Amino acid sequence: MVQKQHPIGSGFTAASTADEVLQDVDLAGTNAIVTGGHVGLGLEVTRALSKAGASVTVGSRNPDRAAPALAGVERVEIGRLDLLDPTSVDAFATRYLDSGRPLHILVNGAGLMGGPLVRDARGYESQFATNHLGHFQLTLGLLPALRAAHGARVVNVSSGGHRLSDIRWDDPHFTTGYDGMLAYGQSKTANVLFAVELDRRWADAGIRGYAVHPGVVVSTNLGNSMPEDHVRAMNLAMGLIDESGRPVIDPDREMKTPQQGAATIVFAAAGPQLAGIGGVYLKDNDISPLDDAPEPIDFGTEPIVTSDVVPHAVDPGSARRLWDLSERLLTA
Repeated sequence: MVQKQHPIGSGFTAASTADEVLQDVDLAGTNAIVTGGHVGLGLEVTRALSKAGASVTVGSRNPDRAAPALAGVERVEIGRLDLLDPTSVDAFATRYLDSGRPLHILVNGAGLMGGPLVRDARGYESQFATNHLGHFQLTLGLLPALRAAHGARVVNVSSGGHRLSDIRWDDPHFTTGYDGMLAYGQSKTANVLFAVELDRRWADAGIRGYAVHPGVVVSTNLGNSMPEDHVRAMNLAMGLIDESGRPVIDPDREMKTPQQGAATIVFAAAGPQLAGIGGVYLKDNDISPLDDAPEPIDFGTEPIVTSDVVPHAVDPGSARRLWDLSERLLTA
């Protein structure tokens, strides 16, 4: 296979913010959708895209609760979207298509991390179902609007956590041996593989796919499915917070503010440096190198390790296999 994972020298650094990345980018007339765009990194992405001129539709399970967070952000609307409910996903996509607007940017950003085993109504493990399968269904549903943009980008917010687990092909829903962080790792690998195959299938239609590691931003609510004391202990063990609970900010070691974490997401969404490039995993506002000999990690008990992409997450055969599996799961 052709190895795409080569940094391009974007001109930005791990410390760059979303506003800095978009400083010279004019998104007037551009339409974007950001799932979870009212909280955490999603909120910073929504703000940055809006500031650059884009009109943003935010997908939220509870629009009434999302509205106060987005007050004052220009050109933003909110639509109900529950990624664990296929009917809700279809309804969101249909509403957008019925508006007749092209879709230039889709940021698949909402997600879960860790916690006890939860299954949706179909019996699917909730992290895989939310982080990957719901976004897969949404993206397919929005394909006509992406095509109509005549140049669109789909950005899947992944994580260095993809290094924890390949796809469990024989048991993706953990009928046995559930581990919350392995389930998270599998879902983040799925985000990368989805971007790889999307780009292969749709690049000729002008639709490019990207997966992004935003860095580690402890002030988001990503881990809200886990007990607060467990999250604090994990963050302490990894050196992400100090003894008083304050975030440690050190972008060169992955630890970022929300504005810095959002930067690579908007770089993928609109950075002109990526013109003609797709199907890649990004970190620190550039394409990640491939770590072809990754060391085992024990997420949550060791200091931050590299988040470079590993081979199982960009394997084109696995990407095709996951796409086929995902289609079957949506119709089962």
